[in-house]
Amino acid sequence: MASSTMALVIFSLLVVFLGSSSAQLSTSYYSKTCPNVFSAVKSTVQSAISNERRIGASLLRLHFHDCFVNGCDGSILLDDTSSFTGEKTAVPNNGSARGFEVVDKIKSAVEKVCPGVVSCADILAIASRDSVVTLGGPTWKVKLGRRDARTASRSAANTNIPAPTSNLNRLISSFSSKGLSAKDMVALSGSHTIGLARCTSFRNRIYTETNIDSSFARTRQSNCPRAAGSGDNNLAPLDLQTPTAFNNDYYQNLINRRGLLHSDQQLFNGGSTDSQVRAYYNSPSSFNADFAAAMIKMGDVSPLTGSRGEVRKNCRRVN
Repeated sequence: MASSTMALVIFSLLVVFLGSSSAQLSTSYYSKTCPNVFSAVKSTVQSAISNERRIGASLLRLHFHDCFVNGCDGSILLDDTSSFTGEKTAVPNNGSARGFEVVDKIKSAVEKVCPGVVSCADILAIASRDSVVTLGGPTWKVKLGRRDARTASRSAANTNIPAPTSNLNRLISSFSSKGLSAKDMVALSGSHTIGLARCTSFRNRIYTETNIDSSFARTRQSNCPRAAGSGDNNLAPLDLQTPTAFNNDYYQNLINRRGLLHSDQQLFNGGSTDSQVRAYYNSPSSFNADFAAAMIKMGDVSPLTGSRGEVRKNCRRVN
């Protein structure tokens, strides 16, 4: 009786151990089932960026906005259906989330080399890394094994994605809720060294805030009228200096009070993250290393693994 009880305990512990280990993401997850996944994603990403440099920032943003809403599960890619309203029309995404057609192309390329194997959530993770590298930024080993959600949440997207109007405490709290530290937050914010923002995202800052370089404010005002509804979708680079090159210029902008978004300048405004901004401005290598580490950490946010979720055949809809 004792021996059978002990055997049962050992078996139970083994099941728990195997269950937990199988739920871990791994850099070698597709080494046998889809060894060509990286080349398929990379070639498509590079082609897309050669056609439009901005798309690299858009793909990186999709991964970020995906992970912050119920984890890195590809939910942001789902189109609306009769049974649920997806995340594409949520305030942080509506009219600004882009690159979905490129994701479709990547998925098609991956399906050709290994049909039904690689999730859309993993494709976003790989495409983000390749976008950063293609634009001159650091590389990292992407952990894989995520599965795709069968639903999406517009309300969660409206709640969980940090707004460009966020203050420092709100930013720290938002990232902390995803297991990311203030240091991770400052590093990940460096992704604003690439990409563009709409006038609606920075209008209030350039007309009413005082912690802004006056000449910079005037430059931005020339393409973003004060009146709401006028030029709302006019675009400006998040990094005035090198908007299509991934580097640490973003932090110099903050020190010079040239952060485009309110949430950007909050990182250097007499608060607890000022020193980290200075450190990344002084050391590009430290920024690159911390950014890569933070991207890996963000990719670990609540993934669906094992038997949860699915591997979508089409990233826009469930199987």
